[in-house]
Amino acid sequence: MPHQVTIKDIAKQLNVSVATVSRALRDLPDIHPDTKKAVLDLAKELDYQPNVLAASLVKSKTKTIGLIVPDLGYYFFSTVVKAIELEAIKAGYSILITQTQESFERELINIQNLSRSQVEGIIISLSRETVNLDHITRLQRRGIPLVFFDRDSDEIHASKVMVDNEQSAYEAVKHLLENGCKRIAFLAGPKNVSVSNQRRLGYLRALAEAGIQEDDSLIIHSDYFQDTATSQTHELMMRENRPDGILVVSDRLALGVLVGLRELKIRVPEDVKIVSFNNEPICGVVSPTISSVAQPLEEIGKLAMKLILDQIEGRSDCSEPVIEVLKTKLIIRESSQKIN
Repeated sequence: MPHQVTIKDIAKQLNVSVATVSRALRDLPDIHPDTKKAVLDLAKELDYQPNVLAASLVKSKTKTIGLIVPDLGYYFFSTVVKAIELEAIKAGYSILITQTQESFERELINIQNLSRSQVEGIIISLSRETVNLDHITRLQRRGIPLVFFDRDSDEIHASKVMVDNEQSAYEAVKHLLENGCKRIAFLAGPKNVSVSNQRRLGYLRALAEAGIQEDDSLIIHSDYFQDTATSQTHELMMRENRPDGILVVSDRLALGVLVGLRELKIRVPEDVKIVSFNNEPICGVVSPTISSVAQPLEEIGKLAMKLILDQIEGRSDCSEPVIEVLKTKLIIRESSQKIN
């Protein structure tokens, strides 16, 4: 194995002290210019690389940020993570990325592992199973900077980057109503996921504004599996008074809805119209193409990174959270268009 050059090697070759080499490499005063030049020239010749990790640990600075997401298989999270990592690199930081796979237990393990790795802050989107938040409050008591994105909890007083989920769902349902839908179902996420609950509020507000009475039987809570969405679509559409519109909490579930409707030979958008969320690339490829709410994914990542860096580098106070709420845009495609 090749030997990595150390400051001891440079000191030995030049017959000077390790402290002298260290001062020269850090451009400190009280060292003769000729000695400094000799150290720098030899360091370059030997391709000396400083031990950044050791130096950072001495200063209690690892220049590393922990990132916890439910699943990188989701287009939303993979795209936001790319933006976060790019901003981290620009700022001279590294990202340790972990996935919970929607498991609360794995979320606990990830936080423990990141803490042991001495990350300087944590950016997190909660798993669908997370209800108990003791592990998060422990981080805050230890003074570890924290930023939520997408999925958060009102119980935690922390900075966060969100989109206006209520307003985006309101606009999506209003679009369905304007295109002739009179009975709209909502295929929601798990009951404890903040994003799903915020979208439920927007769904209900649009119905109330249109004078349509709330019907709890039309709100179906789901996990995030396509097969579940397909079976729930079968259940919805086999009812005597079936819906003519469906708001779906995510595009991956909307694909399961399309499969279910196709199996039942129910036409989209002639018999039922669909709008979902995330605007994944697949929305413009499947037939019919899917109307979907586009979120500013790169901006979410950039802002999450900015908020965590502001805390780490002392530009903001962890006790005074910053809440960023971003706007969305409904991309209208075939699945929700009115058929004349």
